[in-house]
Amino acid sequence: MKKFVLLAAAAAMGTMAVNATTVLAAQTNGGVYSTNGSIEFKPTEKVTKPVDPLDPTKTATPIDAEDPKKVVQPGTQGPLSIDFASSFNFGKQEITSETKTYFAAAQKYQDAAGTEKVGPNFVQVTDNRGTEAGWKLVVKQNDQLTSVSGKELTGAQIRLKNGHVVTASTAAHPDGTAEMALVPGAEQTVMNAKTGSGTGTHLLNWGKDADDAARSVELTVPGATTKYAEKYATTFTWTLTDTPDNK
Repeated sequence: MKKFVLLAAAAAMGTMAVNATTVLAAQTNGGVYSTNGSIEFKPTEKVTKPVDPLDPTKTATPIDAEDPKKVVQPGTQGPLSIDFASSFNFGKQEITSETKTYFAAAQKYQDAAGTEKVGPNFVQVTDNRGTEAGWKLVVKQNDQLTSVSGKELTGAQIRLKNGHVVTASTAAHPDGTAEMALVPGAEQTVMNAKTGSGTGTHLLNWGKDADDAARSVELTVPGATTKYAEKYATTFTWTLTDTPDNK
């Protein structure tokens, strides 16, 4: 009986020693505490600046195709936006009775450091909605090239060549039209971002570098077309919608 009492007492003392050690260890370590970290994004309403067509990780300031002193029109506002589209200047040409193809000047711009550069003509779209819902960009040449006195350059056709998508985004890229012959009055798809693609800023460049760009936007005028000693011009409407072609 004495032996049993002694064993019980020893066990109790051992348990007390373990509990004391546990409490002491907890006091020594200081305990455990949990906290949280979070961030929530929302669509932006700001205008996205154009980027360098040869280095889309950097911003750029495009220069007007005809008047270097003219301020280029800012892009559309909001989370789904057209940030910039080049204008096409085919220069001053001599009147001829031969069929001729003329090339638009490459896009001039200032890089982030203020240095003037020359690169491809391009159109830029940004999707910062945060939905991956997709989008589609179309262009329409509103009418035939027409002189200041109202005479049309009959049969003239503008062709956009060597088109390819450029981006710094890691999202799935939109599809870009590599070559297209513009038809006055008709809408034609330039870029299409299927659902699940097109997030971030994407450009369609016509040409891979300055040399290639100088021959990637062309205007062909038939020799039989009467040409007056006047300036001919047209306009383009670029339309961006949230209804992509998902086929």
